[in-house]
Amino acid sequence: MDLTPARVADERDWVRERADTIVPLINDVRDDLGERFETDVDSVTEQQYREEVDAVFADGDLAVNVAAMVGLLRELDVDGDYPGFVVDELLGRELAATIAGTQPLRTLGEATFHYTDIHVHGDEDENAGVDDLEAALAAGFQERIPGWDWTERESPFSVPPVEDTDS
Repeated sequence: MDLTPARVADERDWVRERADTIVPLINDVRDDLGERFETDVDSVTEQQYREEVDAVFADGDLAVNVAAMVGLLRELDVDGDYPGFVVDELLGRELAATIAGTQPLRTLGEATFHYTDIHVHGDEDENAGVDDLEAALAAGFQERIPGWDWTERESPFSVPPVEDTDS
């Protein structure tokens, strides 16, 4: 795989164009998890998704890594699929975590990837990695986009900075 700025832009465009597939998946996952955790979670719009895709790919260091994993998963295929499921799971989990961001969202992205992946099954004519790619995009971006009440409140564990009196 040759990763050039043009290839990174192509992968960004591919991810953006999947909004009609990824956004409904995000919303299904949010609805299901919200029900399980007895909380309301805001739905995501295609515009919010595209804005977050743009934000991820605007950070060049992040963009090249996301583009590499997207490209690998898009191209990954294994005869019979099952023997290769470990590599697409590894790549999918890491892609979701990378997109989600820093802790605790990173770990939540990984966990949500596995939850989402159970519900996503690719078409027979798609490469084996595409369904894991879609699950990873949904899991990672749903963590980045606001809508969970606990992420929109002041944490009760925030500790104010100590005033330094030694000046």
